[in-house]
Amino acid sequence: MLGPVILAASRSDRMRRLISAAPVTKQVVDRFIPGETVDDIVPIIEGLTAKGLELTMDVVGEDITSPEQAAAARDAYLALIDRLKELELGERVEMSVKLSMFGQALEGGHELALANVRPVVEAAAAIGTTVTLDAEDHTTLDSMFAIHEELRKDFPQTGCVIQAYLFRTEADARRLADAGSRVRLVKGAYKEPAEVAYQQKHEIDKAYVRILKTLMEGEGYPMIGSHDPRLIAIAQELAHQAGRKLDEYEFQMLYGIRSDEHLRLAAEGHRMRVYTAYGTDWYGYFMRRLAEKPANLRFFMRSMVSKG
Repeated sequence: MLGPVILAASRSDRMRRLISAAPVTKQVVDRFIPGETVDDIVPIIEGLTAKGLELTMDVVGEDITSPEQAAAARDAYLALIDRLKELELGERVEMSVKLSMFGQALEGGHELALANVRPVVEAAAAIGTTVTLDAEDHTTLDSMFAIHEELRKDFPQTGCVIQAYLFRTEADARRLADAGSRVRLVKGAYKEPAEVAYQQKHEIDKAYVRILKTLMEGEGYPMIGSHDPRLIAIAQELAHQAGRKLDEYEFQMLYGIRSDEHLRLAAEGHRMRVYTAYGTDWYGYFMRRLAEKPANLRFFMRSMVSKG
């Protein structure tokens, strides 16, 4: 089981220094994170939307240690929204945010994160788009869901993420489906203890299908976050059984993974959203992408051997 090992490495300063210093790392990281600045990412946004795809943008960075850094994260998203307004692409591009970036882990973090994320949600709504609150480790979720509920009072289109590997998620899905939320379902990419999460792939996959069925039969808008061909096919069947039209749910996949599948689903009339990250603090995000799927790790290791 390499996934837990890689997730442990994602928290290691020594591994961060080692991997960041490897000559080949930038070439491989660029597969998943195609830029560091808004200027870098604008051509990516324009290119993907021209192909009929939609996007959700993530400004990477989680190691926030001061209120000033949290405010800078807020301002980075506001700058992105300004550019989307100029491009007139607000209806095609939403934002994904991690509340840890907005100060959630600091003293008074719940209130600080809410205060920082609210202007981002307001600015997004003003250009015709929205924000999805990403899920992080299980200790942060009660705060995330409370902030989500508070934001939805004024901005009901605000989305959130739930993770199939957590035992609590089936109950969360029932509550969110009844509330009519926009919900992205993912398997989960943090190292969680056996007391709170399934540890085996087959258990996680079964939970994913059960939860997705709940979302499809509910009143909300399901967002299927998966690259697994079997789960994608199951999602299509569950949508059909629930009588959902093609614009009443969407697929979401990571930039740089199964790009041909992105285009295939879009060509079939599905809403297909590409989760696209950018920024300089890429390490934690990159390591979780390696942990999620063995093929990602093999890609990285082959590159290290052939070009390192």
